[in-house]
Amino acid sequence: MAEQQQHVKHIPVRTCVVCRQKAGKRALVRIVRTADGIQVDVTGKINGRGAYVCDRESCWERVVQSDVLAQALRTQITHEDRERLQLAKPQA
Repeated sequence: MAEQQQHVKHIPVRTCVVCRQKAGKRALVRIVRTADGIQVDVTGKINGRGAYVCDRESCWERVVQSDVLAQALRTQITHEDRERLQLAKPQA
C-alpha cells in the first residue's frame, strides 16, 4: 500500500531591502509605490511596485533617511512620503 504524504504548505519568502535578511512574507512590512505616492501595505494586496522591510528599528531609520527604498521602488521619495513612513514605523 502507498503511504499518504503530508502536504507542506508553501510559505513565500521575501527579502528586506535594507539588511537583506530573508523571512516569510507575513513577517515583513510591504511598502508600495502607487499613483498617490508611497504607502504601507498591511494587507499585502495593494497594486503597485512593492518592497519589503523587516521590523528592526535600524532598517526603518535607514529606509526613512536614505535612498534605499527609492532605488527598490524605482521612484523619488518626497518629504511627505518620508513623514508617512516615519509614522508607520513599527513600535518596539
